[in-house]
Amino acid sequence: MATPHINAADDAFAATCLLPGDPLRAKFIAENYLEAVTCVTSLRNMLGFTGYYKGHPISVMGTGMGMPSCVLYSTELMKFYGVQRLVRVGSCGAIDATLRLNDIIIAHCASTDSNMNRKCFTGMDYSAAASPRLLQKLLNYVDREEVDVAVGQVFSTDSFYNFPAEQLQVLQDMGIVAVEMEAAGLYAAAAKYKAQALTVLTVSDSLLTDEHLAAADREAGFSNMIGLTLEALVT
Repeated sequence: MATPHINAADDAFAATCLLPGDPLRAKFIAENYLEAVTCVTSLRNMLGFTGYYKGHPISVMGTGMGMPSCVLYSTELMKFYGVQRLVRVGSCGAIDATLRLNDIIIAHCASTDSNMNRKCFTGMDYSAAASPRLLQKLLNYVDREEVDVAVGQVFSTDSFYNFPAEQLQVLQDMGIVAVEMEAAGLYAAAAKYKAQALTVLTVSDSLLTDEHLAAADREAGFSNMIGLTLEALVT
């Protein structure tokens, strides 16, 4: 059934769906990694695709930026289209001095400055964590293949610009390794709808050194992350 934000047929999505923020990155992933690809939704130019990776059905759909947009699309995918495994694949700003541009982070949990989860949790603080089995699947793969990734807690913020500098030390003191904008909301939404969720990120910026990946380098770095994630999901 079509929803207010997705105009796909009832059976259009696979049980596993990658969720980049940028709909054009969803198109890039579909065209470069999947076979027998079909564009299943294009409403509001938020593109979604379904195809096969090494014989396994996989979908990929853009979610937009920030928790409200990510939760909106992930909720409709779970509630109306039966998606059971959702993996956010995106970028982040590192605040751990050991991380470098293009490093890959698997986010096992996410703190936040947003009120979204608190509103859904009757004012209490919700522990936004990745689904254990999905996290374990990725970790088993990187351990087996000896892939160098970071595993840590991220911070999901509502503020892309003007992030308070005084907060960085607090985040670092609590062991948070990077800042992004969606994971905490996705983890809570998945818990509500009894689905599995995980976030895999490429370091595109450093909030400590003010380094940033150029556009061409972002594509290369994100390709490493997408390849790793897909291989882990199907093995």
